[in-house]
Amino acid sequence: MAEVVLENVEKRFGDVRAVAGIDLTIRDKEFVILVGPSGCGKTTTLRMIAGLEEVSGGDIKIAGRSVTHLPPRDRDIAMVFQSYALYPHMTVAKNMSFSLRLRGMPRDQVATRVRDVAAILGLSDHLDRKPRQLSGGQRQRVAVGAALCRQAGVLLFDEPLSNLDAKLRVHMRTELKRLHQSVQSTMVYVTHDQVEAMTMGDRIVIMNAGVICQVGTPLEVYDRPVSRFVAGFIGSPPMNFFEGELVPDGSGVALALPGDLRLSLPRPELASRAGRKVSFGIRPEHISVAQSGRPLSDLAWAAVASPARVPAVIEVVEPLGHRVVVTARGEAGTFQMETEIHAGVRQGDRVDLWFDMNRAYLFDGETEATL
Repeated sequence: MAEVVLENVEKRFGDVRAVAGIDLTIRDKEFVILVGPSGCGKTTTLRMIAGLEEVSGGDIKIAGRSVTHLPPRDRDIAMVFQSYALYPHMTVAKNMSFSLRLRGMPRDQVATRVRDVAAILGLSDHLDRKPRQLSGGQRQRVAVGAALCRQAGVLLFDEPLSNLDAKLRVHMRTELKRLHQSVQSTMVYVTHDQVEAMTMGDRIVIMNAGVICQVGTPLEVYDRPVSRFVAGFIGSPPMNFFEGELVPDGSGVALALPGDLRLSLPRPELASRAGRKVSFGIRPEHISVAQSGRPLSDLAWAAVASPARVPAVIEVVEPLGHRVVVTARGEAGTFQMETEIHAGVRQGDRVDLWFDMNRAYLFDGETEATL
């Protein structure tokens, strides 16, 4: 078992509280992603698990054993750094086997383990090369291989793909996910890229300002964000936000937005909250261009029971192959939508847009918690 448990863990740098007493359980053989903006505390948390940062308070357990005050070598962990951390004068085989040779493992066992790990990572034909003779992706795989050779219970990754080009990052995301399925180790991965988090993790830990905002599967945090911050951070293009107020609407409630725009909400349970300031959020894929009074694209719109019509002017059109990201401006503000390539919208067009109000989100104006 290689379960990792953080109990009220905090880290202070002088008067700055970088990690504010977090609790987190990472299950055995789980792939967990720590994600958030710069300065949120995710890398500091990873370094505390690794033993590279001293814990200011709380306890860290790995496989049921407290490791809070143990040095890194005694924690049953291996770490892959952003900078690869390879020895330039050593071959791939020697880089991968360095920790094993340091511990005095017999040569035949070292050779066998390096050979087995190289086969998993597709490095069998490169064992005699030095890092300068490898591509960026191959160097990253060597760094992963060095961690795998240790056969540690927990593998830690500190933004390992940030130095790679876009195409190679996509490839390495797939390789790391396949690797997890193959080696079945507990993996903790830090990134600021929410696309990496969504595509790779069994669960995502979203952090901000030293606290954990939400923990869940990729679909859970995408469909059911607990706050405006989580909703805005997860998703690409990001969720659109408008500031408004809940107002009575017959027996229900409506949302009053700037420019005398009024949107009926299919949320009768919110009638008691009329008069409250709120943030209204809607994702780009839940907005559609209308033509002749009907949504132009996506057959799914035929089933939308309560769309809201919003007049707007198209400002920017960004083709992305089969989809188009459109930036539009309405009386309530500027927002983005995502539509099909054949929608035929152009800069300067005046259009009616349909908001799927069943897929919209409301956030408290003061606490920013999801309503």
